[in-house]
Amino acid sequence: MRLLIISVAMCLLIGCSGMNLKDYKNNQPQLNLQTYLNGNINGYGIVQDRTGNVTRRFDFHGNARWADNRGVFDEKIIYDNGKVESCEWLFVKISESQYEATTNDVIGKADIKIAGNAMQWNYVMNVKVDDSTYQINFDDWMFLIDDKHLINRNYFKKFGVKVGELTLYMEKESS
Repeated sequence: MRLLIISVAMCLLIGCSGMNLKDYKNNQPQLNLQTYLNGNINGYGIVQDRTGNVTRRFDFHGNARWADNRGVFDEKIIYDNGKVESCEWLFVKISESQYEATTNDVIGKADIKIAGNAMQWNYVMNVKVDDSTYQINFDDWMFLIDDKHLINRNYFKKFGVKVGELTLYMEKESS
């Protein structure tokens, strides 16, 4: 019994993620961040609380551009209650399968790794809720479906415990 309690406590502390990026290394189509994240991208999604209840719906609009190994992605989220959030991500390519990104609310840098059709972002972000700001850990997974469509699943954690999640469907505009 003691071992079970310790195991559950450790899972809560470290997050117990069963997903491993290496499991996707042979999946097609291969995701190239600079190719997909270039030009206009639109989408829509939902935010869920820790119990799975949908708390918000939103529309997503983004525009990305690259110069050599540096990229900029401007995104705008329009929630169903009319609230608008804007964010500018700055990317630096480290290798073919690794990038770093920064934005105003991220503490330090987002670490981005790619394998096959999957991409995982890990970062800590200051999130404002009412009059308070919380540091939330983001485990952000993106899966390329084809050259135009990408699905994003993002898990929010505080002290290793899931506090919410986001699902976003993105579609790249034709050039």
